[in-house]
Amino acid sequence: MKIKNSLRSLRGRHRGNRLVRRKGRVYVINKTNRRFKARQG
Repeated sequence: MKIKNSLRSLRGRHRGNRLVRRKGRVYVINKTNRRFKARQG
């Protein structure tokens, strides 16, 4: 999982990427291609 300051560029890498907020953290998750995972902060 990548940890980035800004997830905006990572979200655009695949059309299945979703921005999700969980427990005060922002995640990029992808159900179809699981290698596109990232967390902010």
